[in-house]
Amino acid sequence: MAKTPAQRIKKHGSKAVVPQHNLPPVINPTTARSPQKARSNSNLILIAGVVVSLFLFWYLHLLTLNQLTQLSDGLAMPDSLVGGFDPGYVGQLRDAMDGDARGQLNYVHKTAGTLFPLIFGFTWLLLIGTNVARKALRWALWALPLLFVVARLWGNVAIDALFGSETPDAGQVALASGLTIAGWVLLVLSLLAGAVAAFLASRKPQAAETAR
Repeated sequence: MAKTPAQRIKKHGSKAVVPQHNLPPVINPTTARSPQKARSNSNLILIAGVVVSLFLFWYLHLLTLNQLTQLSDGLAMPDSLVGGFDPGYVGQLRDAMDGDARGQLNYVHKTAGTLFPLIFGFTWLLLIGTNVARKALRWALWALPLLFVVARLWGNVAIDALFGSETPDAGQVALASGLTIAGWVLLVLSLLAGAVAAFLASRKPQAAETAR
């Protein structure tokens, strides 16, 4: 049986021959991500997010909600009314839509109506976060897509409540209408915030060249 290093040292003292044990080298040290590669991966995520956001906007507002007007005697869905709506319009819409039509609107809110603001919000947070260096400006721009997500999701719930209750009061209508208007305004402001972030990103290479 082979002796252990401790046994060899005990028997032979300083003349003991102890085998050297070397730690294995680091496996594939070249796998560390460079800043350029990390930015490239971030850009791929951004492109995918923008494409999905555009598709969901088209699917939600230009296709699905537009098709639901066939079940409401041509009346537009509350989500599509950029200027909001009043109790009279809600009453007309409630009279025109039966239980199946209201169920379809509720289903749209739970699917595309939820996915669109969430994916758009995540994409815009990433767009702003990767291109805006100044912390104060970054948080100011981040606030717009975050508020957009809150307004749209809360607006979905408020609109469904209008059709779920027997007689919605003026306060419920005002809340749903205000959230709808806020959602559209915040969407436009979020797009402008994304344009600012893209503009700042385009100036970074110019600044780097000037520094050289």
